[in-house]
Amino acid sequence: MKRTFVEILKMDKIEVKRVDEAYAFLATDSNGNTARMDAASAIGGHNSGIRPMQSILMGLGGCGGVDIISILTKQKQCITSFKMDIEGEREHGKEPSLWKEVHIHFYFTGNVDPEKAEKAVALSLNKYCSVAATLRAAGCTIDWKVTVEQ
Repeated sequence: MKRTFVEILKMDKIEVKRVDEAYAFLATDSNGNTARMDAASAIGGHNSGIRPMQSILMGLGGCGGVDIISILTKQKQCITSFKMDIEGEREHGKEPSLWKEVHIHFYFTGNVDPEKAEKAVALSLNKYCSVAATLRAAGCTIDWKVTVEQ
């Protein structure tokens, strides 16, 4: 039985299992993909994986990246390379300490119209990306810069 995209989105299941004597965890999704998480050594972790809050920024990059590539591919843009640098600042002196600001620099190489790249980024981060919407709902501001090299 073939499922629709909306049905696939509703069927998420993640297992998170402790894998050492401190704070390391292995997260496994329903397809068997894994991500290792750990805490900073300053609080007793071993830095053997991404920190859980960093995974949110990674998710933002992945979510936005899928949208942006999809939009630009439909517009017949020829992307030879694409990357982004994401920096975030969390609230200070609060528990929980949420993301307060996120800055993303998108880098495109190829035959890409800079205006189309800028519009694709804006559509993703302001309309389509669920992670961006989740961060904004928690009070985070997200800004970005686009660089296109031919």
